[in-house]
Amino acid sequence: MKLFISEGNPHCIKVLAVLELTEVKCDVEVVNHDERVVPYLTRPVLPVLLLPSGQHLFSPNTICQYFFDISGQVATDASNQWLEWDATDLQPAVSQALHMVALQGKSAEAAAVMKGPLNYMEQCLSKRSTPFLTADIITVADIVLCAALYPILSDSSFEAGDLRFVRGWFERVSVLAACQSAAHRVLQGKGIKAMKTFLQKQPAQRRDAPTSSSTSEVEDADHMMSEEEIEEAAQIWCEGLKDFSTVAQRKHPILPQEGKKNMLITSALPYVNNVPHLGNIIGCVLSADVFARYGRLRGWNVLYVCGTDEYGTATENKAREEGLTPQEICDKYHAIHSAIYQWFQVDFDYFGRTTTQQQTEIAQDIFWRLHERGFLLEDTVEQLRCENCQRFLADRFVDGTCPHCHYPEARGDQCDKCGRLINAVDLRNPQCKVCKETPVIRSSKHLFLDLPKLEGELEQWLERSISSGDWTANARHITRSWIRDGLKPRCITRDLKWGTPVPHQDFKDKVFYVWFDAPIGYLSITANYTDHWEKWWKNPQQVELYNFMAKDNVPFHSVVFPCSLLGAQDNYTLVNNLIATEYLNYEDTKFSKSRGVGVFGDMAKDTGIPSDVWRFYLLYLRPEGQDAAFSWADMALKNNSELLNNLGNFINRAGMFVCRFFEGCVPEMLLNEDDKRLIAQVCWELKQYIQLLDKVRIRDALKCILNISRHGNQYIQVNEPWKKIKGGDSDRHRAGTVTGVSVNVACLLSVVLEPYMPTVSHTIRTQLQAPPSCASAMLQGTGTFICTLSAGHRIGTVSPLFQKLETEQIESLRKRFGGQQPEEEEDEVKSCSSSAAAEQIASVDVNADPEKVKPLAALVAQQGERVRALKAQKAEKSVIGEEVAKLLELKKQLAAAEGKNPEPSNQKGKKK
Repeated sequence: MKLFISEGNPHCIKVLAVLELTEVKCDVEVVNHDERVVPYLTRPVLPVLLLPSGQHLFSPNTICQYFFDISGQVATDASNQWLEWDATDLQPAVSQALHMVALQGKSAEAAAVMKGPLNYMEQCLSKRSTPFLTADIITVADIVLCAALYPILSDSSFEAGDLRFVRGWFERVSVLAACQSAAHRVLQGKGIKAMKTFLQKQPAQRRDAPTSSSTSEVEDADHMMSEEEIEEAAQIWCEGLKDFSTVAQRKHPILPQEGKKNMLITSALPYVNNVPHLGNIIGCVLSADVFARYGRLRGWNVLYVCGTDEYGTATENKAREEGLTPQEICDKYHAIHSAIYQWFQVDFDYFGRTTTQQQTEIAQDIFWRLHERGFLLEDTVEQLRCENCQRFLADRFVDGTCPHCHYPEARGDQCDKCGRLINAVDLRNPQCKVCKETPVIRSSKHLFLDLPKLEGELEQWLERSISSGDWTANARHITRSWIRDGLKPRCITRDLKWGTPVPHQDFKDKVFYVWFDAPIGYLSITANYTDHWEKWWKNPQQVELYNFMAKDNVPFHSVVFPCSLLGAQDNYTLVNNLIATEYLNYEDTKFSKSRGVGVFGDMAKDTGIPSDVWRFYLLYLRPEGQDAAFSWADMALKNNSELLNNLGNFINRAGMFVCRFFEGCVPEMLLNEDDKRLIAQVCWELKQYIQLLDKVRIRDALKCILNISRHGNQYIQVNEPWKKIKGGDSDRHRAGTVTGVSVNVACLLSVVLEPYMPTVSHTIRTQLQAPPSCASAMLQGTGTFICTLSAGHRIGTVSPLFQKLETEQIESLRKRFGGQQPEEEEDEVKSCSSSAAAEQIASVDVNADPEKVKPLAALVAQQGERVRALKAQKAEKSVIGEEVAKLLELKKQLAAAEGKNPEPSNQKGKKK
């Protein structure tokens, strides 16, 4: 065995410490950070353990676990839970904190980032009687967490606060000779400074869902730059637009190219029998569209495919409801889906469907290959049958109480609360979702995919894919929980008529189960796009596959479908990057078409709000780390503050100054230190934008765009070109420089906005008459902010980009999409709901930071619910009055946090 490490890489401390502690015989080789130890990986990854079999382990925690395992020390469930927490919670915080301390010198802000994880450890350790995390002896979890925290807690400048139990535990573990030796070998006695080179090559970490205003301030803090960085950025900017080629126009069919970065992007196939709501749109197609557009701008060879999933019981039932055939239902709703995505400007290379001959042929071929290789089982199973409907019930058409967590609304295949898979017959109190009758259990013979037989091969593939690719934390967690619980044979056939027929003679009256059949739709849709589909789907050496989906689809894409392809043994392309979102809710409830609650895709265009604004808000909200909620008041706030007053205000002012003061031509620019500092700050944000989007951090990258325009607004406000243009020659030259630099920042914004707001991006470039090559020039490599509109460049007609969303408009939309409202509400509650929206939408300061109001907004919402509950219970008026007073006080605090007048507007009194 050989372990490859690099100096200054904090992830190497833990593997070296565990190696010495376990006394496993293994050679160690020190390599550079950029060394590609594993030849088939697209990017360098360290540390890496080369096994005797020739396989590689990439995850530091997995390497540590491997050393403990072969030394005869078996990890417990408690230890594994700590390792999972380290990967999903501790490491992101540590990475962000190290970045702040080593590159920005911000120890206080780093301490704020680490406060949550360290307090969690303090709480857990305080409840234990053992000296270590899980036992009386050192385990792999102790070494891994101690090594992760070593650079932070051993730094004297880091103020961690009163952490008596954490400090005691850390001193007991870090004093071990193995830990001391590993830390010295990696850090060379230089502490955090030794990591600077390594950290500069990593994306700046920004943790999701800040829990306090202090954390939010940390995230938005300006990057501290050295004089060398500033001068270098200014020098590159002055070199201007060279001979850069424009991004090549797409020519169909798009096929993989030798020597190119070939990106195959899919979004989970939307089910055809319903209209997608905003949560469906952001969870799959819109997120994938942003990444596909970004990839094309970067010059990657991108193919983005999707389509409607059209087979199954849901389609049969919908057809029966509407008096149509299943095919007619599919045709109708496929057209509806296509129109919705077109309005949202989702730029598929091909949007297909699963009811095709190619789907039948490819699915049956995979089936026979699995059958021939012994990966299918036959068994008789018990199923739920509704005697009233005279049919076996598909999993999604029965619900009941989860047998694991007792959630009362679990589906027949999976529980939305605990995430575990369910056999429908195991549900407690099952109920047919069509007629509400209680189904009975009947037996039927079916085919199963033998997942246990494929488990070993699956785990090896998962280790490679998760370590080398970009899997979201929830995707990793859900997948690992499946593997940890042990795989079981999975049924792939159903007693239905509308589906891909099973070609086996003994099962000719059955069709394939939708979650065996549906993911194969990615392949068949590509086959409908081009006869050369196998160049994408049987070419893992050249193709990198990205899957976008909501979290409930993860197990089928990370376990079930990969097992089907692995078992087929036909060199299929498997997912390299699995991007999963959490759920988006509507206001304080769930989307419901039947109750008229929430905005569905076919309704958005009727609101009068442009699709780019919808795209922006959904992407700003994108539920990455936890569930999020759509809010009309918040949408208006973001539109009026971020788009109108921040982004639109800056771009419009920059363009108008050129037109008004310089007759439409970009003036000469003579840079001083302030100009250079702005250029360097913008360049840094551009690099962050690229690093984040390369890692599919879509929401965080959007914040970089808003930061750029915020820097631009501050730059204009400080330099006041509208005043200097009226002064002497020196002042007029200064006004010209500020205007020229600003309009170039606006040109950059047109480029980075394209994946998010394509129409707005095109409008800005048209107004500025921007050169076609500006996008490829500035998005090459790690990002380069250059002067693309040189002195003398003539711009076009400038006009406002955004419109204010008025209080009355938003209130009308909120009522329209809120479903049935209670007939009577007390005026206090009315003022706490409708006027809350009105006050939020009212005049917003240009420098307002919407992120800071989130904690108070949540408290307002909670207190509002408490008031409503008390009224529903007919509590005493004095009790209700006290709670209403608390609510109004919270609203004052919220208004003050938003920079508004905290005094309430004139309100009507109580009814008399």
